[in-house]
Amino acid sequence: MDKYLEKTLSENWRREMQAAHLYQVSAEKEQDARRKNILQRLAEVEYKHAQMWAEKIADLGGTVEGLSYPKVELPAHSDVTQLMDAIERVEQGNEAWYASQRNVIDDDDIHRILDIIDEDEKNHHGLDELFKPAIAPQKKLSRIWDNERWHRNKSGGWLGDAIYGVNDGLGAIFGIIAGVAGYTNQNTTILISGFFGALASTLSMGAGAWLATKSENELMESELAAERREIEEDPEHEREELALLYELKGFEPAEAERIASQISADKEQFIKAMAQEELGIHETSEGNPWQSAIFGSASTFVGAIVPLIPFFFMQGVAALITAAVVSIVAHFVVGALKSRMTVRSWWASGLEMTLVGILVGGVSYGLGELGRIIFLPHA
Repeated sequence: MDKYLEKTLSENWRREMQAAHLYQVSAEKEQDARRKNILQRLAEVEYKHAQMWAEKIADLGGTVEGLSYPKVELPAHSDVTQLMDAIERVEQGNEAWYASQRNVIDDDDIHRILDIIDEDEKNHHGLDELFKPAIAPQKKLSRIWDNERWHRNKSGGWLGDAIYGVNDGLGAIFGIIAGVAGYTNQNTTILISGFFGALASTLSMGAGAWLATKSENELMESELAAERREIEEDPEHEREELALLYELKGFEPAEAERIASQISADKEQFIKAMAQEELGIHETSEGNPWQSAIFGSASTFVGAIVPLIPFFFMQGVAALITAAVVSIVAHFVVGALKSRMTVRSWWASGLEMTLVGILVGGVSYGLGELGRIIFLPHA
């Protein structure tokens, strides 16, 4: 037998024996006769799965004799709830483990065993909830959303495009001006470098904002399509999710269930409600790529022009010092405005942006001076 296949099937046996052991221990600790019987039957199902793998190994010329299986470490006085938590973790790991085998093992008999295991797991899936206390709505939702990994957080809007555009233009052009000023004292060179830098930043930001908004719209459409597909495939699961969302809003469980049932009766309304409550997507959520491009590029140009203004009216050191002062003040203002999109105070955000601007300008000027010394030693 192939060594890789032997290791894989042996691991299958170990995993089933581990699950069977946990169910068996749970059954021994359970005091209620009905639940004890259920746990014992589940242990027998897992032992059956282990036996199927043992027989398959034997058919291929191997044996499970001498093999051991890992026992989950549990507190000395574990109750049934803790044991069921451990079982759930093991079962979830096994599900992913078996799913991966379907893609790499080409054996009809092994696939048949996997089908039997999948069917058995479906039949007793959820029985562990009989042994757990009621789960809070938020915990239920966390569990549901952990399995829906396609959700994404969205941010943006024209205000964000404008503020970040100003920030990008201001920082980039202030850095260019400082660097070129450190390299040469020719006012025309500084002005032309800054101006074309401003144009390049403007075009770059406009294109970036357009692409970003278009991508967000496509992502939103993808999420809505996924939500629609989930509703079509498992409407009961999604209805439960919607009820939990309303319960978190303060509705009584019965009332939340009634509202969710009423909404789910209309498929399109159901999709809209799930999009709004779960994803935060409203009919007005879709962004306009062209609007983002216009606001992004225009604000970038405005921010980029600010450090250049003194050079239109002044020359030399005076122009550079004035540009630095104007740019530092502008950095603080932009940082303060940015606080509207975050939870930070306006002064902290403004101060942070100011320090960043000073750092960018100082480093750029220093590099420009270094370049002048290296490339123009006799200037």
